[in-house]
Amino acid sequence: MAVETVVTNGTLVSSTGTTDADVAISDGKIVAVGDESNLPRAAETIDADGCLVMPGIVDPHVHFDGPNPRFDGPAETYETGSKAAALGGVTTVIDFAWQGTHRGDDEQPGTLRDGITFQKNTADESLIDYGLHATITREDPALFEELPTVVDGGVTSFKMFTAYDWGVSNGFMGRVFERLSDLGAVAILHTEDDSVCTEQATVLEQEQRGDPTDYPSSRPAYAEAMAADNALRMAVESDCKYYGLHTSCEKAAAVIERYRRKFGDGLVRGETCTHYTTLDRSLYSEIGTLAQLAPPLRSADDVESVFDHLVRGTLDVVSTDHVAYHRSAKRADDWWDSSYGVNSLQHSLPVFYDEAVKRRTCSPSFVVRTMSTQPARLFGLEGKGTLEPRTDADLVVFDPDSRDTISATDNASEADYSIYEGRTVGGEVIHTMVRGELVVRDGQLVGEPGHGEFVARTTPDWRR
Repeated sequence: MAVETVVTNGTLVSSTGTTDADVAISDGKIVAVGDESNLPRAAETIDADGCLVMPGIVDPHVHFDGPNPRFDGPAETYETGSKAAALGGVTTVIDFAWQGTHRGDDEQPGTLRDGITFQKNTADESLIDYGLHATITREDPALFEELPTVVDGGVTSFKMFTAYDWGVSNGFMGRVFERLSDLGAVAILHTEDDSVCTEQATVLEQEQRGDPTDYPSSRPAYAEAMAADNALRMAVESDCKYYGLHTSCEKAAAVIERYRRKFGDGLVRGETCTHYTTLDRSLYSEIGTLAQLAPPLRSADDVESVFDHLVRGTLDVVSTDHVAYHRSAKRADDWWDSSYGVNSLQHSLPVFYDEAVKRRTCSPSFVVRTMSTQPARLFGLEGKGTLEPRTDADLVVFDPDSRDTISATDNASEADYSIYEGRTVGGEVIHTMVRGELVVRDGQLVGEPGHGEFVARTTPDWRR
């Protein structure tokens, strides 16, 4: 029996350790792992000598069609966003489907299913696989009627905000938690106390403190922690699985840790982002509003604390919260006139690997666990985040000894800047494979737009 591809001479990295072995691939699946002499002959052999062979990175927090596709024009398409992802070793992302149908059409607010259809229709040109979170943006009782159908369609996680015009009240949020608990689905939360953030921003505007270095004061760490505490209290009362998005500071991480210790891993999980583990608020004095995102970059002490919470297991996942903007949309005289969000998909793996392994002496397995295995497991992406036989042949060949200096001139994303500009990192993506097909070979894009597929997800069991 012959197979299509064998990846040889590499060091395989799982979430628990490393081993020197080869990987045989056919029909988009891993069919065997072992010594090359014991594997079937292959039509193609990929030599991974000196490299790590990891499961493809799974990023469960990206915005490919604008942070709010109903109102914002998309700077990033699925084609450009997935190209950036593939170059960064990312083989699966989870994007957001917002309630509604047409961008900017307030007359027809639409349903979650309309939003899912809308988002799928924009994804035809993706190089990599994708799933969707359903984003709840208004307090419409009709929502509860469609939730079972949405879950049955493979969209098993639901985002809510505690801030912005599309945030929902605690009362409505509590009702959603109860229904999601019944369905076994996951609630994912952007938590910042809206009244605190609004008032702090008003004060700064009145005082004409528009310098980007003042921006973090408009969204203080305690506001993130307050909202997380409220949401978590309601979620655990309803026995609803809760996933805290983009945890940026010690105060918010401590809230997650407290609930997790009391109520267990089966109910409470959390993520942070690459930038919250590598960058602090001093970046605002260097690149200004190009670094503006919410929650903001925090203090150097918060960076240390967030990383420590990752190591200790309070936080499970490292994502990007990728949003692409052009400089023209980010540059502003006053921070309140700038847009929120930063891009980083293309560089997230090398940056985090360098930070975790090279600078902090964590293991490569720690990187795989937080960037691949855990996000796949927590969001019901069966067959992803692993190199086990009979799973999808999503993998990245990564050279840990290569050194590269990041430059936005290399961006495949529509974004024309990088928050990591000039940062030298240890580690480089050599090949990226999605379901057995190389989409990046020798650091160059070779995949065809449209290779990516929608992945219907199961309702995960966090207790196993």
